[in-house]
Amino acid sequence: MKTKILIIDDEPDIREILQFNLENEGYEISLADSAETALKMLDSQHFDLLLLDVMMGGMSGFKMADKMRKDGNLTPIIFITAKNTENDMLTGFSTGADDFIRKPFSIREVIARVKSVLRRAEKIEQKPPIVFEKLVIDLEAKTASIDGALLDLTKTEFNILTVLVEKAGRTFTREEILDRAWNGDSIVLERTVDVHIARLRKKLGGYGEHIENRTGYGYRFK
Repeated sequence: MKTKILIIDDEPDIREILQFNLENEGYEISLADSAETALKMLDSQHFDLLLLDVMMGGMSGFKMADKMRKDGNLTPIIFITAKNTENDMLTGFSTGADDFIRKPFSIREVIARVKSVLRRAEKIEQKPPIVFEKLVIDLEAKTASIDGALLDLTKTEFNILTVLVEKAGRTFTREEILDRAWNGDSIVLERTVDVHIARLRKKLGGYGEHIENRTGYGYRFK
């Protein structure tokens, strides 16, 4: 299968130049003219690499990258931008960028850096699943199963289960669970944690008994 690259830039000429040259290299290219459009595409499609402009109308490339990383999306990102100060580069890398290319750029340089980042990404080992008896949490596929049967979990339920089982024995406050399971991008009440955990316990069947409510403290997976 071809390597899939998403180019996000609000300049049509830049998108066209990058698409033409990268398709000639054998890559499958998709295009987005804004960060907002790109985020919607990422909800339903997998990409191996993003080429992301920084200064766009609406959400900036930096904000998009930061949101992706907080949501757990680790797709490699190369920023392509006219912002070229040291502070700009530090900001880019702090938001999870894998490389940084300044405009105006050389197509040969872009191709070389794309290949380099893709090679590095291939070497990164996949996260091993979390296993407790017959309960298996697949961090790559974002699924949980018991004795091979997949559980019908929402994204939030999966996140809560992962938080608790990954650090089994540790007690998490409701605030900590909110921060980790909702990634801080929603305004929700601490009571919401109790509701989601009650639903999660039911879906876990017998394993639901391992989620313990410690009065005055929070929850743990014992």
